[in-house]
Amino acid sequence: MLTTKRFDYVPFEKVHLHPSVANHRPLNEAKVAHFAEDILRNGLLEPVVVWERNPGEYYLVGGFHRHNAVRRIRAEHPGYFDRIDVRVVHGDLDEIQALNLKLNADRLDARITDYFDAIIFMANANWDKNRIARFLDKNAGWIEDILRYAPGMDARVRRLLENGQISWSKAKAVCKAVLAAPPGQERAALEAALAALQSPAATSAPRTLTYRTAARRLKGRTEPFQVSGEDVLALLQVLREKTASAESVARVRAAFPGLLEP
Repeated sequence: MLTTKRFDYVPFEKVHLHPSVANHRPLNEAKVAHFAEDILRNGLLEPVVVWERNPGEYYLVGGFHRHNAVRRIRAEHPGYFDRIDVRVVHGDLDEIQALNLKLNADRLDARITDYFDAIIFMANANWDKNRIARFLDKNAGWIEDILRYAPGMDARVRRLLENGQISWSKAKAVCKAVLAAPPGQERAALEAALAALQSPAATSAPRTLTYRTAARRLKGRTEPFQVSGEDVLALLQVLREKTASAESVARVRAAFPGLLEP
């Protein structure tokens, strides 16, 4: 069970790095420099988090930028910060790895994608969604959505989400379109959904497809479509609404080839 054992003041050189517990974003050197200046002026106001695997054996779990800032200070000012404040935690390795991921994700500048690896890791370690939700202080439905869509999310969609170019709801819509596509048409559904995301002018047109246009394009077609009820519902939504969802547009493109083409 993950617990805080105590707060302590330990020799800096006793805090080591563990190969399975790391900072999950590259160190920001500007941030390290800022912390070094602040710690030199005001002291280490927030202790770093360490795992005591065995008595007196410490591994860094949280506070990688602050730890590197103290290391920089010590290099420039020998004798400074020979000891540092730490929060000592205890638990199994999977719990420590989960805490490490949580601490990385809980920063003020955290993005939803920062939680993906943490949640997937915990699920792979046989944590159920309710336990993950409690640990991360999140809603169980939010956790369930990430477990459903994040593992198979296309790298391009994840990149757009990481960069703040699309919302989580739009990313989920793309994933839903791919999962709902008929067998063998998943790639086409993905490309259509991405094209819709990256061409806002096209998706914000007065109407994606009118009844008259659909009737004209279908009139001369002899080859049958192989569609599901969900595909027909998506087509009805595209015909009915001025701005259909990206998921519906992608589904119609995949199920009714050529219908949405100029």
